[in-house]
Amino acid sequence: MNVILSLRVLGVLLLFLAAALLLPIPFSLYYHDGAAVSLLLSAVVTFVAGIGLVLCCKSDRELSVREGFAIVTFGWVFYAIFGALPFLFSGAIPGVIDALFETMSGFTTTGATILKDIEAVPQSLLLWRALTHWLGGMGIIVLSLAILPMLGVGGMQLFKAEVPGPTADRLKPRIQDTAKLLWVVYVILTGAETVLLMLGGMNFYEALCHAFATLATGGFSTRNASVGAYQSAYIDWVVIVFMFLAGANFSLHYHALRGRLRGYWRSEEFRIYLGIVFGSIFLMVIINQGGTLGSWLDNLRHSSFQAVSIMTTTGFGTADYEQWPVLAQYLLVALMFVGGCAGSTGGGIKVARILLLFKHAHVQLFKLIHPRAVRIVKLGETPVDREVMQSILGFFALFIGVFVIASFLMAASGMDIISGGAAVIATLSNIGPGLGSVGPVDNYSHIAPFGKMVLFTCMLLGRLELFTVLVLIFPSFWRK
Repeated sequence: MNVILSLRVLGVLLLFLAAALLLPIPFSLYYHDGAAVSLLLSAVVTFVAGIGLVLCCKSDRELSVREGFAIVTFGWVFYAIFGALPFLFSGAIPGVIDALFETMSGFTTTGATILKDIEAVPQSLLLWRALTHWLGGMGIIVLSLAILPMLGVGGMQLFKAEVPGPTADRLKPRIQDTAKLLWVVYVILTGAETVLLMLGGMNFYEALCHAFATLATGGFSTRNASVGAYQSAYIDWVVIVFMFLAGANFSLHYHALRGRLRGYWRSEEFRIYLGIVFGSIFLMVIINQGGTLGSWLDNLRHSSFQAVSIMTTTGFGTADYEQWPVLAQYLLVALMFVGGCAGSTGGGIKVARILLLFKHAHVQLFKLIHPRAVRIVKLGETPVDREVMQSILGFFALFIGVFVIASFLMAASGMDIISGGAAVIATLSNIGPGLGSVGPVDNYSHIAPFGKMVLFTCMLLGRLELFTVLVLIFPSFWRK
């Protein structure tokens, strides 16, 4: 483990963060919200820390797998620490733990908030809050691979450690080219949604914030009532479409932009993803019919919005689903575990993993009847390597294990079993809203500091898919 090299790369990442902290300043000056000095001071502190690490830590070695895991994990922690500075310096979030929680929630695209009155926060800080989503959505490391040539050496180690899903596939032979292509698709979709939301009545600032949060499947809104505050069917459907796109594999969008639309249907994972989404919407509409959602069209809109929002782990809201029938709430909780596709900005276990788990179970049952039969688990037409299958089984076991342990710790912090369990799955799957005291119309401000740090850890574990973080606890990881 080359600590010097790791610190140098972390310093470069902090320099990028310092530049990002400058982006909301023009909005602060335009709105006269008084946060420009806090943002500038935060950028200066971050720049000094970053340049200090770059200048003091010299190394000409290539990145290994170990450095990749360490840089990705500590990169997210560093970003949460330094990204929290604008909230602390401005006084918008005076508590250190609360500021760290909010920022980690942003960069991990969780969307869980401790803010009681979002609309009272300066506009530029809300833009920074949404920007943390956007940067964390496609991945800080992937962005760095796209624009920082120095990370091209050993870059695949960072890419594999950061990209969510069972495998990290390249679209191009060079990892920098793959990262650039992913970001091009990301920017195009973000720009398209921003324009469409402006056509629906949002101003540029609000449209940009919501586009950042949608494409990152984050869920931070500029309004206390989230997207529901606009009371617009047009805006709801635009957000639904882009949440759905953000929950799909971005490599499919890249191929679609190049005219290969058949790639969507050829992807078995996408077909299952599509089936789960439409099946959930169908069931939810039936369950909610005659309830509190009004007409059939309103029922379809709100049921579709919440199903897609939870399935893709975005966490936006247009209705209080805790007022819905219990069966509808149960369905939403089930969707919390599923998440989006591999290679998307969504969290959760991922559709590909769940699909392969069921296929593996089917093969095991088949072998009980036909012991001598040879059956291979495939994803589409591609056989799945035994190592990948073992990794998926290990991931599932760890996911459930972390969920159980974290729920126990939340109960120890004083939360009831429903709220505590919902808070854990909502942060571990990077969703945001849960049930009980952390439901869609509530927030996380009331949770004890110990509980917030547990959920802070859950957000990091969920965003980096468990292995990247948990491997650091093994003493052998740090030995030569």
